[in-house]
Order: sequence, then C-alpha cells, then structure tokens
Amino acid sequence: MLRPRARRRLPRRRAGRARPGWSARRWVATAAATLVVAAGSTVAVHALPPDGDRGGQGTGAPQAPGPLAGAEFFVDPAGHAPAQLREWDAAGDARAVWLRRLAKVPTAVWFTGGADPAARAAELTAAAQAAGQVPVLVAYDIPGRDCGLYSDGGAPDGATYLDWVRSLAAGVGDRPAVVVLEPDAVAQALDGCLAVRGEQPQDRYALLSQAVGILGAGAGTLVYLDAGNPGWAQDEAALAEALRASGVGEAAGFAVNVSNFQSTQDSAAFGQRISDRLDGARFVVDTSRNGVGPATDDDSGLNWCNPRGRTLGPAPTGDPGPSRVDAYLWIKVPGDSDGSCRPGEPAAGTWWPDYALDLVMQTSMGHPWAGH
Repeated sequence: MLRPRARRRLPRRRAGRARPGWSARRWVATAAATLVVAAGSTVAVHALPPDGDRGGQGTGAPQAPGPLAGAEFFVDPAGHAPAQLREWDAAGDARAVWLRRLAKVPTAVWFTGGADPAARAAELTAAAQAAGQVPVLVAYDIPGRDCGLYSDGGAPDGATYLDWVRSLAAGVGDRPAVVVLEPDAVAQALDGCLAVRGEQPQDRYALLSQAVGILGAGAGTLVYLDAGNPGWAQDEAALAEALRASGVGEAAGFAVNVSNFQSTQDSAAFGQRISDRLDGARFVVDTSRNGVGPATDDDSGLNWCNPRGRTLGPAPTGDPGPSRVDAYLWIKVPGDSDGSCRPGEPAAGTWWPDYALDLVMQTSMGHPWAGH
C-alpha cells in the first residue's frame, strides 16, 4: 500500500543512507532542548513563487479557482497518527508532544483490496460530509500491483478489480471525495513491467479508464489518475499518451509525486508540462514528505524508500497557487513505511512511528512547515 517506485530499473532514484543506530527514542532524548519551541511554535511553510515567476511557466494572470478551492480536508480519527497519539497520551509517553501536530494534518486513506471497501468508504465519507470537509481516498488494488515488488498484490484479475472499484464507488456514493487512482500503475506500465505477467500496457490503460468512469460517476467525486513524478518519467510525451489512454480526459485530472520526495516546485513544473500535453488538465501534488526534496547522498537506488533526513512538506490546501494545481495533498501517510528495503524496516504500508517522529523532528529543527 505504499507506493513503489520503478526501483531496480531506475538507478537515478538514489536514496539516503540509514543512520547507524537511528531511532526516534534517541531523538527524543537528544532533542529535548528544542522540544518546547518545536511543539508550541507555528511557522510558515515554504511557498512556491507566484504564477509567472517559475522560469516562464504561466502568464502571471490569476488562474480560475479549482474545484477544491476553499475546501477543508478531513482528518480520519482512525488514521495511524491520531490512533498512535491516543495510545501515547493514555500511556503518558513523552513522544506524544511531537506527534500531536502531525496527527491534526489531513492525510489520505488508502484502500488496498481485501475486505469489501463499501462500508469503510461510506463511514469515512459520511463523517467528512457531516463535518463539512472533504476526505482523500487512494484506490490501490490494480492487478499486478507494484510489479511484484515491495507493495505487490492487487486484485487477481480485471473483472474482480472492477467489482472492487464498483464497491468503493458505491460506498462513496454522491458525497464529496477526492480519489487518487492507482499510484504507479501508469508509470510502471510504461516501464514494461507488465511483460512478466504476459500483459500489454493497453490492457491496464483500458482497466484504469473503466475505473475512472465508475468512480467519477459519483456526483461529488473528483478522480485524479496517478502520473508518477519528475524523478521517474523520462518520456513525458509517452506518459501523457498513456494517461490519455487511461481515461484522464474523463477524470478531474492527475496526481504527481505520490509517495515520493520530489520538491513541490519541480513537481508543479512537471505537472504543468504534462498538462500542456493534455489540453490543460489540472492536477494535485503530494507534498507530505517533500520539504527538502529527494535524498541524493548515496548510490543505493533506494532514495524513494524510507530515506532519512527528509521533512514534511507544505500543508494540504485547495488553494495552492501554481497554475492548474488543484491542491497540495498529503497522499502518502507520513510514518507509513515505503517497504522493507533495508534490514529491520517494516513492510510497505505498515505504520512506523519512529519514521514519523523523524520526519516531524527534522522539520521542527530547521525546516519550517505549515503546522496545525
């Protein structure tokens, strides 16, 4: 459930080294002197320059408000950070002070197959609607998910997958919701990973197009089809055509940087280039962990997987500013593992409180974020 990345085939995705003996418990002890300041301060997040100041991107004229302008996003009380905070508060655990602000930030809820998603989707969207807020869901059950790598799994076949999508859509109904559709599915098809399954990319694109239609039929649903990130895509023309074949024209748009660490500015520029090839399609950017951009300090090829020294990025907002960007969203849940890429690291999708605390502490000690 955690966003793979075209790992072994893409050496350009290099990762940061793990620090020997790293743990959030040790961070708590060594960072005690900054605890009060970090917990009590509110600082401004780094912002993109105004439209028109990005190396020729945009005209400088105000863009029309996007469909999420003014939206308040929903914090799932059953989310990993809120649940962990309740546990630590009850136990009097000192680490709770670091997690408190993170637990208040809206993050996406991932639906990854298995149990029928209708009841959970209905519960989530109904609670959000009652609060006057918008939930963000991730649909992540495509057959051949992650090409058999760290987040492998998915539905056994296309028919089963579409039944699952219909159930998810039925749970959402006509209530407001953002659905990010199938992280990595298009980009990995372009990488050729489906060949080992004896499938053609066109088969996956057709399946995604049907999923867009099913989910997008909900009166309040905005579907964003995942488009990878600027550190992955080499042939942007081919990516745009693959997105077109996958139904992006019937969706609200596409998503970039999901579960990755590319900077907000690079992600917005990448999205705008893809948008130019898609008749001005709009898009969202995952800013959950991109505050200092990607790790570049080793040659392991794992800079997409649990890199150290990363920080939280701009807070979720439906009024981000850059041209054609509908929202900054925290699609990847900060603290969920990207995969068991190194000894001792949890499986993909597993909540990892030490990593969550590292993100918060790195951010608080020198890298401002929006806070809540």
